[in-house]
Amino acid sequence: MSTPADRAESLLEDLGAATIPHPGGTLLAHLNRVHTRLATWNARPALRLAGLCHAFYGTDGFPKALLSLDRRGELVEVIGAEAESIVYFYGACDRESTYPALTDRRSGLRDRFTGRSRRADVRLRRDFAELTAANELDLADHDPRFREQYGADLFALFSRFRPLLSRSAWQDCLTLDFTGRSRHIRISDTTSELVDGLGPGGSGNHDH
Repeated sequence: MSTPADRAESLLEDLGAATIPHPGGTLLAHLNRVHTRLATWNARPALRLAGLCHAFYGTDGFPKALLSLDRRGELVEVIGAEAESIVYFYGACDRESTYPALTDRRSGLRDRFTGRSRRADVRLRRDFAELTAANELDLADHDPRFREQYGADLFALFSRFRPLLSRSAWQDCLTLDFTGRSRHIRISDTTSELVDGLGPGGSGNHDH
């Protein structure tokens, strides 16, 4: 009996994800690696599925969409409403405005598809931070030029997201200095000041 992940991968193949070039091979290979990474972080099933499907509507950094927004219902049927809502939020994120505001639960976040600002609860913000870390770490792993050019900025971003990330995700963020060497940094050395209402290491990715 097929699982939602099996059905999602089949849909990705049907829509050509296995033929789209991407660092480390193809878009499909990248999506599978993000899905696997989230699993190693003990992300809940909905977030793992969102990791596998996060490029369906395109993103602010990868504009090629596999499905148009008027076909969202098709993805809901495959992975469920919760996972699809994470995929939409990730794809709709206007990164320039969202990244600085993500840890402030009082801020609205701009939807690049609608141009409007929307509220996002803490759980969705944590999902977004965790998925962002998994995605960008995979790019850094498989694209040395990307790592060299953006590594320092990525680590600054991960540090800003620290209140939203699970412990496993944060430890993974610390494993490289983006030139391939171990960082040897203690988690306590880089913990950010926590914003109101967000506890440390609470990514919302576990079933609690």
